Amino acid sequence: MFLSSLIIAPLITCVIILFCRGLKQVRIISLAGAIVQMILAFIFLIQYWKERSSGNTSAMLFESDHTWFAALNIHYHIGIDGISLAMILLTAFVVIAGVLVSWTMEKLSKEFFFLLLFLSVGAYGFFISLDLFTLFFFLEVAVIPKFLLIGIWGSGKKEYSAMKLALMLMGGSALVFVGLAGLYFNTANGNGAHTFDLLQIAQMHIPANVQKIFFPFAFVGFGIFTALFPFHTWVPDGHSSAPTAASMFLAGISMKLGGYGCLRVATFLMPDAAHAYAPVIILLATIAIIYGAFATMMQTDLKYINAYSSVSHCGFVLLGIGMLTRTSINGAVLQMVSHGLMTALFFAAIGMIYSRTHTRLVAQLGGLLKVTPFISTVFVIAGLCSLGLPGLSGFVAEMTVFMGSWQNPDKLYRLATILACASIVVTAVYILRAAGKTVMGPLSNAYDKLTDATWNEKIAAGLLIVAIVIIGVAPFLLYDLVKPGTELIMNKILILK
Repeated sequence: MFLSSLIIAPLITCVIILFCRGLKQVRIISLAGAIVQMILAFIFLIQYWKERSSGNTSAMLFESDHTWFAALNIHYHIGIDGISLAMILLTAFVVIAGVLVSWTMEKLSKEFFFLLLFLSVGAYGFFISLDLFTLFFFLEVAVIPKFLLIGIWGSGKKEYSAMKLALMLMGGSALVFVGLAGLYFNTANGNGAHTFDLLQIAQMHIPANVQKIFFPFAFVGFGIFTALFPFHTWVPDGHSSAPTAASMFLAGISMKLGGYGCLRVATFLMPDAAHAYAPVIILLATIAIIYGAFATMMQTDLKYINAYSSVSHCGFVLLGIGMLTRTSINGAVLQMVSHGLMTALFFAAIGMIYSRTHTRLVAQLGGLLKVTPFISTVFVIAGLCSLGLPGLSGFVAEMTVFMGSWQNPDKLYRLATILACASIVVTAVYILRAAGKTVMGPLSNAYDKLTDATWNEKIAAGLLIVAIVIIGVAPFLLYDLVKPGTELIMNKILILK
């Protein structure tokens, strides 16, 4: 039950929040709960390296397996490897940053922080689940809180955006369930019973014709969560209407649930189908990258800029998965972590700007560097990471995807790689233009009395920036962490190639 503490800790925090009296207590308990999550994540990181250093080569560490519903052979089976641990660390960083940037939230504060921290229960449970039904259960846990956070605390067309997001994600979940059920009914262990166990299914060989039927359900279902084209339309509306912390969680963590599912479930368990559908995946990923980049150029709202940019950047994740090379798969995982940190930082900076200027329109901003130097610097750093500046995580992740994609000798695949690389130029245009018009130039008289970032905002941004720089300067730390997990997936893919 050691690993279950990742789920228990935020659950206990949520319960305590319900009994809090006053905003101050809610804030303190929420921050304390987020800090506990961070501490637990680093404890698991340290223990993970100790286990690996001692020669433990098990596919998953800290496993725990308990029967949940014997009639259908459903188990509460959990465990982690380097990939899931990277996602856990990402979640911990984004959650604590989200709590800090929401420090001044006064409207229904108890309910807000309860839902925000409850989201982390779904994320942690999803990343540690080794039973497909349990994994699906935690995927669903994270949907309803998003709907409420946007519908109650959002802005603009919040009811429409919340409903659209919920329906799209529920639709994706329905597709995922069909894919998982298809796997379940085509497996049988030694006793002749069907199983949802991910590790057991990975050791079986599901018939190729069965894989080709159910792979699209699982991959597209998870893909909807990660802005797979053309099912990405919930992303701009959902992100633009969500409160800052919810936007950070949506882009930083929730979209990674989809990428993780595409890799860990669809590709790993159905490798024959992954090879068969690779051209379609690469085509859709390339369209998302190019379309997202050009669509971002047309936006005038800072949140829409980051939202459409996320469509483009998540396309790199799917491109790396679709190429099915060792380097590209590693690059896809690096991109998930990098984008999670970068987009959370970007939304945090946009939220800081909006809370002071009450506008997100680029045309109405300008010269903010003169009055809010810290916030402006954070905004620029997030932008530079987005466009792939060397020394930041975005460069490392995208270059790894590109290099891995080029290793695939197919001419059409290399053309897709070239087109994906070309999107960097478009990204540089919209990022530099947005940053220049927002923080540079003359300052409007309406903003000459603005205050800079508060202590909580500085800590939140600082944590995310530190993580981004560490990955950018020492990428081997993250690469070495995820490599054993990606090797397990690649061995399955290559054996059946």
